[in-house]
Amino acid sequence: MPLSEFDLIYQFFSSLGRGPGVVLGVGDDCALLQVPEGEQLATSMDTVVAGVHFPEDGFPEDIGFRAIAAAASDLAAMGARPLGMTLALTVPEADDLWLRTCSEGVAAAVSAFDLPLVGGDTTRGPLSITVQVFGSVPAGKALLRSGAQVGDQLCVSGTQGDAAAALLVLSGDWPGSHEAAEYLEQRYYRPSARLALGQSLLGVATSAIDISDGLLADAGHIAAASGVKLKIDPALLPLSPALRSYPDQDQALRWALAGGDDYELCFTLPAEAELPPLCTRIGEVVAGEGVDCGLDPGDAGGYRHF
Repeated sequence: MPLSEFDLIYQFFSSLGRGPGVVLGVGDDCALLQVPEGEQLATSMDTVVAGVHFPEDGFPEDIGFRAIAAAASDLAAMGARPLGMTLALTVPEADDLWLRTCSEGVAAAVSAFDLPLVGGDTTRGPLSITVQVFGSVPAGKALLRSGAQVGDQLCVSGTQGDAAAALLVLSGDWPGSHEAAEYLEQRYYRPSARLALGQSLLGVATSAIDISDGLLADAGHIAAASGVKLKIDPALLPLSPALRSYPDQDQALRWALAGGDDYELCFTLPAEAELPPLCTRIGEVVAGEGVDCGLDPGDAGGYRHF
C-alpha cells in the first residue's frame, strides 16, 4: 500500500524537529517556536525545481541538503540565529529509496545549520522542494541591504564562481583534474550558509546580502537599496584553486562576477573595521549608483527566475 502523506512525514522527517527554540514540532496543525525576548522573527522561503535549479538526476541527499542551505543562507545575510524550518516536498511518486536518501541530506543540513525541521507538507507532482526558514535577531539590529555608506569596504566571504563552474562538471565537460571537479561539485551541492559569520557581523557591517544570483547582481541590490555605487576590483576577487586551474581565466572571472549559487555573503564594513577571517575586501563604496567592476563580464544580470 502506498504511503500516505502523514506516513511519509513521520517515517522520514519526524525525528528532525528538536531544538532550543522549538516548543512543538512535527505532529500538530502548527509548530510552535519561541522567539527570545528582545528579538525579532526573521523568515524567508525558497523553492527549487528539478531541471531548473538542480539536475533531475542529482543524488537525493545532495538535493535535499542544497535546498535547505540555500534557504538558510538568507538567515545568514540578516545575521539571524536559526530557530526552525518547514519543508514542502512535491514528488512524482512515493519512492521509498528516494525519500530515505533525501531525508539523509535533510538530516545533514539540520545538523550543519542547527535548523530543526518543525513541519511541512508532501504532495504528488513534478519534483520540487520549498523550504521556509525561521530565525531570530536582536530587535532593530538585523543586517539590511540599505545601510552601505560612502567610504565603506566592500567584502565577500569564501570564494566566488565555484557553483557556476560546477555546471561544467555536471554536464561532463570539465577539462581539469578529477580533484578540482570533485571540489566544485561539492561546492554546488553542499554550500555553506555563513550563519556564524552573519551573526558576527551584527553591529559591525553596514549592509549585507547573500550571493545567490551572482555577485554583480546581488551587489547591485545593496547599491540600489543604499543609494550608493559599489566599485569592485576584479583582481581582488577570491578564486578557489580549482577555479584558478581552469584554462580560460577570463571565463573563470566571469563565473566569479556573474555566476550564482555560491551562497557566500557580500557585505560592507566601515573603513576602519577589521576584516573577518576567510573574507576578502574586493572594493569600496563610492558616491553614485550601480556596480562598477571595470570590465564587461558579458551577461552580468545574474540568474533570472523569469
